[in-house]
Amino acid sequence: MDTTALYDWSPVFRLMLLGIVVALGPLAWIWLRNRQATVSRRLQALTLVTLFLTFDLVLFGAFTRLTDSGLGCPDWPGCYGSASPIGAHADIAAAQTAMPTGPVTFSKAWIEMIHRYLATGVGVLILVLTAVSWIERRQLRVSPWWPTVTLVWVCLQGAFGAWTVTLKLFPAIVTLHLLGGLVLLALLRAQALRYAQADPVAPRAPVPVASATRWAVGLVFALLWCQVALGGWVSTNYAVLACTDFPTCQGSWWPAMNFHDGFYLWRELGAGRSGENIPFDALTAIHYVHRLMAYGVFAALGWLAWRLWRVPALRSTARWLVALAMWQLLTGLSNVLLDWPLLGAVGHTGGAAALVLVLTGAWWGTRSVPNPVPATFVPVSRQSS
Repeated sequence: MDTTALYDWSPVFRLMLLGIVVALGPLAWIWLRNRQATVSRRLQALTLVTLFLTFDLVLFGAFTRLTDSGLGCPDWPGCYGSASPIGAHADIAAAQTAMPTGPVTFSKAWIEMIHRYLATGVGVLILVLTAVSWIERRQLRVSPWWPTVTLVWVCLQGAFGAWTVTLKLFPAIVTLHLLGGLVLLALLRAQALRYAQADPVAPRAPVPVASATRWAVGLVFALLWCQVALGGWVSTNYAVLACTDFPTCQGSWWPAMNFHDGFYLWRELGAGRSGENIPFDALTAIHYVHRLMAYGVFAALGWLAWRLWRVPALRSTARWLVALAMWQLLTGLSNVLLDWPLLGAVGHTGGAAALVLVLTGAWWGTRSVPNPVPATFVPVSRQSS
């Protein structure tokens, strides 16, 4: 019987130190490249680097989940009370000997801990963003509450990461953790745009579009979030292989489905509504609803790309939407027809994350929000005649 404590805070300071080490490289690079830039430009650069690392974190999180490494270290925030699998060598060896293909192996422990190191590094970068924004708030035309909200959100993500482990991959928690990672991407993308628009030297002007076009972006964005939530529910319930043919499922256009058990949210992994093993027709319902929704989202992305193409400044965005829609179609088909290959599954998550970034850019890049005038800004007065 495993008696490992779910929470062991003894390695927390060493993990924080590792997070600082991870963050030092990006911070030094940005400082060297932007020493002469404005505060807005430096913060934009730091936000973009943090965004890049967060995108990598989302992909690595998918890799961690898909390789069944989410319980590679059964406690949190360390691994058997150590800051790395090296210090937990004896415990991991014992667990792997008892269950060679089980949730705890050396490779899975390293995958899980690398994911935590990267997450800690991202948290440190966001903490720096927040601190600098408040210190330099008189020189900025972007509210320091932007990075503050992002910091609160990344802390909440950390809590969901802990619950993912301590609740043993509870499907609702894992799905919310995935959605939270994508919300973090959206926050950072919007924040980077705000810094670019507020730069006093070369401000980036919002793209003027008709109100109907902006609402079209918002509608498709809302549909995408629904589809991402459904996709997360498919993945966390391992329902991808409930249908292994296309365009039909189990040779039928409307297979036997159990929506009652499939979409009962608060339950353990692999369990049905009453605690028994989840029935196969429930997994079929989870998979097929995601597939049906995908048809609508695919069409909506095509329609939105057509609308955006008519705005010259947004044609690049339209191309990205078409390319990513096709990527999602191909990676989704590979998951079904090629027995859920790891590369295709991670690529499918990456495509969803990229769509979130593109649509966040389209929404905020066409939105004109008055920037507060810095307190140190002194307008040039007219000469008296």
